[in-house]
Amino acid sequence: MSARKFFRRLLRQAVCLTAGLLAFGACAYTDYRLWPMDLQTSRYPVLPAPVIRDNRLVLPFAPGVASAKVATFHDQLEAFLHFEYLRGRDARDGGDTSRILLTAADTASGPSYEIFVVCDNDLLTAVPRLSQLESRNLISHYDLNTWTAKDFAYYQQQSHTFDVAYGVPTEQKLESLNSFQLLPALARFLVFKSQTDNRVLDRTDAAPRPLTRDQATQLATDILEVAQFYSLPLDYFLGVGAMENDYMAVDGDLTHAVWKKRAQRDDIVLRRGRKRVMVSNYAIGTWQITRETLRAAHQLYLKDKRDYTQLPARLRPPRELHLNSVDDAVLTTYAGLLLRGLLDHFDGDVDKATGAYNGGVKSPNPAYAAGVKTVAEYARRVLEHATVLDATSTSSNTQAEAQPSAPDLSATPATLSQQKPPYRRDDD
Repeated sequence: MSARKFFRRLLRQAVCLTAGLLAFGACAYTDYRLWPMDLQTSRYPVLPAPVIRDNRLVLPFAPGVASAKVATFHDQLEAFLHFEYLRGRDARDGGDTSRILLTAADTASGPSYEIFVVCDNDLLTAVPRLSQLESRNLISHYDLNTWTAKDFAYYQQQSHTFDVAYGVPTEQKLESLNSFQLLPALARFLVFKSQTDNRVLDRTDAAPRPLTRDQATQLATDILEVAQFYSLPLDYFLGVGAMENDYMAVDGDLTHAVWKKRAQRDDIVLRRGRKRVMVSNYAIGTWQITRETLRAAHQLYLKDKRDYTQLPARLRPPRELHLNSVDDAVLTTYAGLLLRGLLDHFDGDVDKATGAYNGGVKSPNPAYAAGVKTVAEYARRVLEHATVLDATSTSSNTQAEAQPSAPDLSATPATLSQQKPPYRRDDD
């Protein structure tokens, strides 16, 4: 055999071998792509199967404890305020508040706080209940979840820890806190109160807008300045603001009118009689001061001997009152002056003074005073605890780049009040 034929046969065999390998590879790839594969599926059926339980049809959807996540927050105080509010509304409707839980977890961006509603393991009852909460604007949405019994017990403990942390007395009282300490928590409190106002929850076209964080921070600054200037009890001053308008600058009682002997400048005359005129006397702004009461407050201001240069310029009333263009910041000063005058008139009796803010000196409104006191006690508790927890968080972040550990439920109240609720499970 010649050399030429030998190399030709060798080349032919190499080509055949290469073609065979390519064909084998193509077949193997095709088999890999088309061969039936096991799909990862849940151990539980995708569609719930109905069952009869206690002589009624039930549609279970969770293999463990059924729950629904209804809110997520990244601020502890905001989360706790909404948690308490939702429980309060549920209790008012006769619900079981122990089935509403507040939990916390670590995330890459920091702690995340979530509110859950524990449901019946039955879509036929769980969904209507959650939909009712959503229709009343108590929750904005819900996501159905399932927990193991161990998870459920842990989240119950977490929620209880929040209650304990915000419930025990704090060593630092509201009167000893300075404005720098109070401002962040107070701003968040004002936002929350405006968000949960019944008119806001109605979500009608005429509903007022809740405060933005910037608006709340400015109003909180003004409230602290005025309370300090007039030596007002901050908690009761906040109670008045909540009872009047939940801190929103919206005029109210627009149909209210009074008869006067004669009209004055800026009066809105509605009717004229033989010797009298009827003028509009609606309530103005955040503090719902009526137009005629505002005139009286301005006269008190003109006679007041305090040094108003100690107040920021934006809070100082002008020497001449223009009823139709009163700045809302100045209204905060007028409200503080009125409350200070009532406290002096009643020798420091806050119940009579706050009642008179609504009903007048001759007939203080006890129901209004009771409402102010309720808000005052709530605001005091929230602000005292929030400032302690904020200070603890700031100190922890400064000293170490780590999240705070879970508080020990066996700790004494004084110790527990200085610690933050948990972010981690013990077995994580």
